[in-house]
Amino acid sequence: MTQQDQKYGYYGHLSHAVRPAGPVLEPHQIILRPLVTEKSTELSQDKRTYAFEVSTWANKHDIKAAAETLFSVKVEKVRTMNRAGKVRRFKNALGRLPHWKKAYVTLHPDSPALDLF
Repeated sequence: MTQQDQKYGYYGHLSHAVRPAGPVLEPHQIILRPLVTEKSTELSQDKRTYAFEVSTWANKHDIKAAAETLFSVKVEKVRTMNRAGKVRRFKNALGRLPHWKKAYVTLHPDSPALDLF
């Protein structure tokens, strides 16, 4: 594999290692707010999984470290999804709400439960 293949990858675009990673965020900038919905409340009671709105710059490793720092718990796994902003109507024109990122954080069985709700 040549050096150019390492930089641009097999398909000719920049690999993940070369792309900019974004700003360095503090834990309170990564986890923005808990999501309180019927689904998230049920998941937190049954499976010790909590839903949060997180920064779009954050990856799974950042979210895990932030949750462990902010809540003093041990995180087992993190699942993330990017949510597209909805199209809304503002008076006479169409607009779009901002895109956002959601994370489901599952706690380790030995970890204490979070008191968010």
